[in-house]
Amino acid sequence: MDKQALRERIWNDLEERGIARFPFPPHGRIPNFAGASEAAARLTDQPEWIGAATIKANPDAPQLPVRRAALRAGKTVYMAVPRLADEQCFLRLDPDELEDYDAATTVSGSDEYGTRVAPADVESIDLIVSGSVAVTEDGDRVGKGEGYSDLEYAILRELALVDDETTVATTIHERQLVGPDDEATAAAHDVSMDLIVTPEAARRPAGGEQPSGIDWKRLEDERLEEMPVLQRLDE
Repeated sequence: MDKQALRERIWNDLEERGIARFPFPPHGRIPNFAGASEAAARLTDQPEWIGAATIKANPDAPQLPVRRAALRAGKTVYMAVPRLADEQCFLRLDPDELEDYDAATTVSGSDEYGTRVAPADVESIDLIVSGSVAVTEDGDRVGKGEGYSDLEYAILRELALVDDETTVATTIHERQLVGPDDEATAAAHDVSMDLIVTPEAARRPAGGEQPSGIDWKRLEDERLEEMPVLQRLDE
C-alpha cells in the first residue's frame, strides 16, 4: 500500500467510527482522536519520559496533552516554527518562565509565550514526541505527507542534538496502528518510532536505523529558499 492510500484509509476510518476529534475533518492533518489524553498519560508512565528533561514535540492537537504534561513535570519543550520558515526555527517553552501552561501549549499560544531560538541554541533533546497518521508494528511512521517532522529530526541530528540513543515516540489510537498487510515502504530519510503509545498499551518495536542527518541531495532549491536554517547549515 502506498502512503497516501494508507493515510486516506486511516482518516476515513477515524471519521466513520466517530473516533476523530476536533479539529475536523481529520483529513490532511495529524488526526486528533478519542483517548489522546489517556495515551499521553500512559506515555508519562514510561521510563523514557521519566528520564527526559528536554522534549521536542510536534504542535498538533492529539499531542496537546503531552506538551502540557511535559511542562507540568518541569520539562523544557521545544516545538518547530511552522514550515521552519524562520532562522530561529524552534520555540522553547521553559516551565520556569511560564505561568499559564494550558495557554502556552496551544498552537497560537506557543508562538505568543514561547521563545524563538535558532537550532544552535536548542539544548540536547532527550525525547522526541511525533504526531502520526499511521504507524506500522515495526515502527515505520506515516505522517501527513509534508516531510517536516523528518526534516526537523535531520536538522537536530546534523547539530548532534539527537543521536541513535534519543527515543522517538508517538501517541496514537489503536486504529492507527497497522499490520504487515498494510505497511507502506519507508524511505531512508524517514524517522522510525522507538516507542508507540496508545490509550491501551505501550509498544517498543525493534525499529530501523535512524537518518544520520540532512539528505542534501533530496532537498529542492525551493525548500532551501523557504527555510533560512537550511541555508545557514548548507553554508
